[in-house]
Amino acid sequence: MNKKRNTIIFMIGATVFNIILTVICFLIMLVFYSQVLFPRLPEESVGWALPVIFVLSIVASVFIYRALIKILMKKVDVEKYFDPIFNRRPSPRRQ
Repeated sequence: MNKKRNTIIFMIGATVFNIILTVICFLIMLVFYSQVLFPRLPEESVGWALPVIFVLSIVASVFIYRALIKILMKKVDVEKYFDPIFNRRPSPRRQ
């Protein structure tokens, strides 16, 4: 496999992993909210809690994802297996 294919497969896998991580964080926070923090609140209070829990789950998943990517980058030689996505150096001009 070449670097471009590795990069595309990694980006697709990382995106799927991040979505699954967000859903897991959302479910954990929702269960924590409903069972531990406020088990006896009326159902109307969930109206403001769901958007807050959703945003918090996105923030938590971003922090977890970034930490895991940093660990991966320390263990794997990224330049050896992946093609750069953003930080391409411009080719020097010859005069």
